[in-house]
Amino acid sequence: MSPRGRPRAFDRDAALDRAMYVFWERGYEGTSLTDLTTAMGIGSPSLYAAFGGKEALFREAVERYRERFGHEPPDGGTAREVVEHWLRDTARDYVGEGRPRGCMVVLAALNCTERNHGVRDFLAATRRNNLVALDARLRATAGDEADVDAIVRFYGTVLHGLSIEARDGAEPADLEAVIDAAMSVWPRFVRKKTAPG
Repeated sequence: MSPRGRPRAFDRDAALDRAMYVFWERGYEGTSLTDLTTAMGIGSPSLYAAFGGKEALFREAVERYRERFGHEPPDGGTAREVVEHWLRDTARDYVGEGRPRGCMVVLAALNCTERNHGVRDFLAATRRNNLVALDARLRATAGDEADVDAIVRFYGTVLHGLSIEARDGAEPADLEAVIDAAMSVWPRFVRKKTAPG
């Protein structure tokens, strides 16, 4: 007995990669089905059969992006060194050659309206989850003198801003200058230990 229908005639992984780059460049709402099918080299029926639709494809593309381009905070070093290296490594990737500039997850959220609240909420949750590793690393290294919640919130916001700056054409030196300025306020997040008594 032969299987029903024709076998898939395209490389699903390669098609997913191409979709990821389209979403990264144009965002969720800025990407049409025609944009996707053209880039992926498949028809709409194949897209729906293989991925379930635009939103499901987008979610899968975000996971692919995180696997390939996500940055975990580095092991070792002081809490300050962890944050600084994480910012600098990620900023370098934001302006890497041969791919869209900035962070796909941050940039896709900029033009995601209420009409696509499921995607908007997914992106917000993804951004929060991306900061969980930083939070855990800092809690393991910073001790009680650091305000970890404030550090994660502030430097997470800096990272998101670096993504937008990269998309707007900032040079690597511009991003480095922003990081230098952001790191200069580190002492505000660390409480001085007082002598007992």
